[in-house]
Amino acid sequence: MQFDYVIVGGGSAGCVLASRLTEDPAVTVCLLEAGGGGNSLLVRMPAAVVAMLPGKPFKLNNWAFETVAQTGLNGRKGYQPRGKALGGSSAINAMLYVRGQRQDYDSWADLGCDGWDWDSVLPFFKKSENHEGGGDDLRGGNGPLQVSNQKEPRQITRDFVEAAKQLQIRETQDFNRGDNEGVGLYQVTQFHDPAKNGERCSAAAAYLFPVLDRPNLTVITHAHANGLTFDGNRATGVTYKEKRKEQTVNAKREVLLSAGSLKSPQLLQLSGIGDPKDLEKHGIPVRHALLGVGKNLQDHVDFTLAYKTRDTDTFGIGLVGGIKLLGHLNRWRKTGASMASTCFAEGAAFLKTSPDLERPDVQLHFAIAMVDNHSRKLHYGYGFSCHVCKLRPESRGTVTLNSANPFDTPAIDPAFLTDPRDLDTMIKGTKLMREILQAPALEKYRKSEMFGTDSAKTDADWEQHIRARADTIYHPVGTCKMGIDDMAVVDPQLRVRGIEGLRVVDASIMPNLISGNTNAPTMMIAEKAADMIKAGV
Repeated sequence: MQFDYVIVGGGSAGCVLASRLTEDPAVTVCLLEAGGGGNSLLVRMPAAVVAMLPGKPFKLNNWAFETVAQTGLNGRKGYQPRGKALGGSSAINAMLYVRGQRQDYDSWADLGCDGWDWDSVLPFFKKSENHEGGGDDLRGGNGPLQVSNQKEPRQITRDFVEAAKQLQIRETQDFNRGDNEGVGLYQVTQFHDPAKNGERCSAAAAYLFPVLDRPNLTVITHAHANGLTFDGNRATGVTYKEKRKEQTVNAKREVLLSAGSLKSPQLLQLSGIGDPKDLEKHGIPVRHALLGVGKNLQDHVDFTLAYKTRDTDTFGIGLVGGIKLLGHLNRWRKTGASMASTCFAEGAAFLKTSPDLERPDVQLHFAIAMVDNHSRKLHYGYGFSCHVCKLRPESRGTVTLNSANPFDTPAIDPAFLTDPRDLDTMIKGTKLMREILQAPALEKYRKSEMFGTDSAKTDADWEQHIRARADTIYHPVGTCKMGIDDMAVVDPQLRVRGIEGLRVVDASIMPNLISGNTNAPTMMIAEKAADMIKAGV
């Protein structure tokens, strides 16, 4: 088989590329996805994420990776859920639409990534977005990705906002205008048109499913990419396994890697592109030495406080709530609203841990459920929780190979809390989060604290709690970073340095982690990449 472009990975970036490139009927595209179709009820119903995220007992639409043992987390292995279906992680995430801060992108440009400053990327955010309130100078109103206000946020979430306001934290109506300081409700990637109202709007639902009938688009699911093919220093195609059979698909123009921050570097390394020291230990011949492949891994380390409550208008395990949930499911099916439409992490806050800071350095996710170990540990009853993460971590990790077997998982080392500055910010952020949760507006909901943090008084106490329970909030980036320095893997046009006909287009190209959730920026990256590819750049 031969196509103009072969895309590896049908996630948030791959779906955008497949849709935009096939707008030209003269261009042929093949999209390879290791997972399934991404259109089941589990994906479409927002609240069903609770069945997919834990990865247990079944890996439903989820790679469900683990990290190597983390010295900063008392030697524990972390959990790394990643989407494995059309739509990728946008099929299993909390649907939160967050762009980050203006300074994030301006800092990319300062590193030599011309054309990636806020003013340059804003048009691609807008091009992607179909906002429920329509478009304006900063929001898009005509794009394929439907962005909505939450259908029916719980009263406890509104009281979380009130609790923060009682601490003189300003309320923010829109976190996506370049300055996200304040407290409020997240906007979500959720359908607002009547036909699919209340359903998850994954990247596949937005970009791919509406164009599957294009004759110039071929989508192959359950296709596990094994490596790249080459003619000299030019990438010519992809080998993959489908139904236990080895296949090869060829690209006349370019191969586009959109397998994500954990799988894209793995595929490069399996193909002989990377740090020779990483490749030689697994007997992989070095095709092209590129020291930065798999380096520069950054992720938001996250810590949670949780409380039990008598309020059954939250998610939990119990008879009263179970009966209510049946009603919610029926109402969602009919109207698109109800608790079944929740994103769970309904409440948002971007805060400064010191008034001297120029911009927020921590983010809160307020959830209408007791969250313990990524919902892999369940508790009887009802509750609420709140997460805090440091927005711009200093710690840097790696993604390397465990073996030369393409079906083996990569060795993921986020190096959480190895830089003491990250721990310092997490302690400050946790104390600030607890102040909000102890504010009068939430008093009526608090029954008991779950993890023994009520006794935490000193910074040493908080350090003990954080190292014992912290983990990812699911935002790995940076392992194929864009730039002009010796450790850059791709240039500002996302072309792999030293290899022709090969680009990386996903969150792995971020030189620095943005100040927020990464799904919306990943789709922006793909929109901009498609524009450059069409222009022949």
